[in-house]
Amino acid sequence: QVQLVESGGGLVQAGGSLRLSCAASGSTFSFRVMRWYRQAPGQQRELVAAVTSGGSTNYADSVKGRFTISRDYAKNTVYLQMNSLKPEDTSVYYCNAGDYYYREYWGQGTQVTVSS
Repeated sequence: QVQLVESGGGLVQAGGSLRLSCAASGSTFSFRVMRWYRQAPGQQRELVAAVTSGGSTNYADSVKGRFTISRDYAKNTVYLQMNSLKPEDTSVYYCNAGDYYYREYWGQGTQVTVSS
């Protein structure tokens, strides 16, 4: 059974940085795409960044130039480097992975809080 485990969340001051990690276990294959979503209280879950198996990336406009998504294919791990954090980045961040059968997997989420 595939499991995604996020780590790296926490409390940081505005302007600071955090690096989120998401390690996939229980899978012998790589994923077609890996993504980071976030959801703030009372808001819909939104896509933050995605990276495909070919290395293509895309970002939400709100994080372009500040966040970087990357993958370690050997470790089946995806990262989200978050710089110049703003209070509005405060959310629970979720890792998501899609396989080649178009099944989706989700992590449990990690809280990121940015204080002003």
